[in-house]
Amino acid sequence: MPRATDSNAPPATSADDPMRRPLVPHAVFIDDDDELRRATIQTLKLHGISVDAYASARAALPALSREFDGVVVTDIRMPDMDGLQLFRRLRDVDPDIPVILITGHGDIATAVQCMQDGAYDFLSKPYPADRLIAAIAHAAEKRHLVLENRRLREAAFAFEADEVPFIGTTPAMQRIKQTLRHIANADVDVLVEGETGTGKEVVATALHRLSRRRHRALVAINCGALPESVIESELFGHEAGAFTGAQKKRIGRIEHASGGTLFLDEIESMPLAVQVKLLRVLESRQITPLGSNEVRNLDLRVVAATKEDLGSPAIRAKFREDLFYRLNVVTIRIPPLRERREDIPLLFAHYLGHASRRFQRDIPEMAGSIKQHLMTHEWPGNVRELAHFAERVVLGVLNEHAAHSAPVPSSGQTLPERMEQFEAQLIRDALATHRGDIKATLLALGIPRKTFYDKLQRHGIDRQQYIGVLAPPSF
Repeated sequence: MPRATDSNAPPATSADDPMRRPLVPHAVFIDDDDELRRATIQTLKLHGISVDAYASARAALPALSREFDGVVVTDIRMPDMDGLQLFRRLRDVDPDIPVILITGHGDIATAVQCMQDGAYDFLSKPYPADRLIAAIAHAAEKRHLVLENRRLREAAFAFEADEVPFIGTTPAMQRIKQTLRHIANADVDVLVEGETGTGKEVVATALHRLSRRRHRALVAINCGALPESVIESELFGHEAGAFTGAQKKRIGRIEHASGGTLFLDEIESMPLAVQVKLLRVLESRQITPLGSNEVRNLDLRVVAATKEDLGSPAIRAKFREDLFYRLNVVTIRIPPLRERREDIPLLFAHYLGHASRRFQRDIPEMAGSIKQHLMTHEWPGNVRELAHFAERVVLGVLNEHAAHSAPVPSSGQTLPERMEQFEAQLIRDALATHRGDIKATLLALGIPRKTFYDKLQRHGIDRQQYIGVLAPPSF
C-alpha cells in the first residue's frame, strides 16, 4: 500500500531527562482517499507534526505497538478493515493509544459511542485544518505523558529491585552505589555527610544489608533527639544503682549493636563529654557501662551521619577533631537534589507509586505545572520533601504554590509585576517546605517577622493552608 513518511521531521532527542525532552507531535494518518491523504500530510508537516500516512488500516497496524509514541487519525469508512475495527484492535494493543476518528455525517452516533469506549476525539467531514492540528497536539501531549509515566515507573521498579536502594542515574549517585558495594564487608567506620532529607539513613541501612552483619541488629540513634541527661546511659548502659533512679541494669545501645551496625545520626549534636567516651569506645572496641568495672568487648561497625562539615575549623567548638579523624575512615557525601536534577523524575515516579499503593489511589495525570515545579523548585528538604510532594499529588491536596508553580508571565506584565510574582512564589515554597512553621520559614527567607507578615498580606497568602498538610514519610 502507498505510504508517505515525514523524512524532514526533527529527530527525537537523546536527552537523559524525560521531563526536559521536547515534544514533537507525531501522527499516523489513515485514509483511502489519496487526494485527502496528500493534502493532510502537507498540512501537518507545515505545522511541525511528524506524520506517517497509510491508505489502509491493515497496512498501518505493524507500526502501532505499545511503544507507539503518537496519535492515530483514521477514517471510519474504508475497505477491508474499517476505522472501527482498527480502533478495537488498538484497544487490545494498548488502550492508551489516542485514536481520532474521521466521520461522515451518518457516522457521528457511532463515533460518539467510540468516544465512550475510549476513543480520544472525532472530526466530522469536512473538518477545518486547525481543528485537526489542535486535536493531534492535545492527544500527542497526553500520549507523551502516558509513555513518560510508564518509563519512569519501569525505571523506578528496576531501582527498587537493586541491592543498593538508591534511585538515580547521575554520576554522583552511581559512585555512591559503587562505594557501598566495595566497602560493605570491609568493617570500616563510615561518615555520611548530607543535607537534611538526602537519605543518610538509607546509606546506613544499605551498608548493613550488604554486609555480613545483615543478620544482626542495625541500631539507630538520633543524637540530636536524646536529652543530654540520658544520652550517656542510653549509649553506654548502666548497672542497677549506678545513679539515682537506675533501678535495673540496662544494656546500652552501643553494646546492643555488637555484631551488627551502630548508626549515629546527627552526630554533630552529641555533647562534648560524651564524644570523649565514644572516641575511647571506637579506638578500643570495648565498653564499660556506668556503675561497672567490667570491660566488655564489642564487634561493631559504626556509621555516623551529619549535616555539618565536621572537618571545618568553624565547628571545632562543638565537635572534637580527634573524633572526626577517627570516624573519617571513609566519607560518603550525598549531594542535594538541586545538584542532581536529572534524578528528580525517577525519584518522583518512585514516590508516586509508593503513595498510590499506600493510599490505594490511582496516580493522577501529570499537569504541566507539576512538571515545571519539579524541575524549577530548589528542594531544600531534598528527597524527603519530594516524597512529601508526591503524596500530596496522589491525594489531590496540592497547595496553590505547587499547583501553579512558576507560572510563565504574560507579555503584558511589567518587570515590577513579575518581581512581585516571583517573590510570592518564593514565600509559598518556603511555607510549604517548612509546613507553615514561621520560625523556620523566616530563617529560610532571611527576612524580619514584620516584613514577612506584610508580604503575606500584600500577596494574599494564607499561612494556615500550609500548616501540617501532610507529615513527610520517614527517610
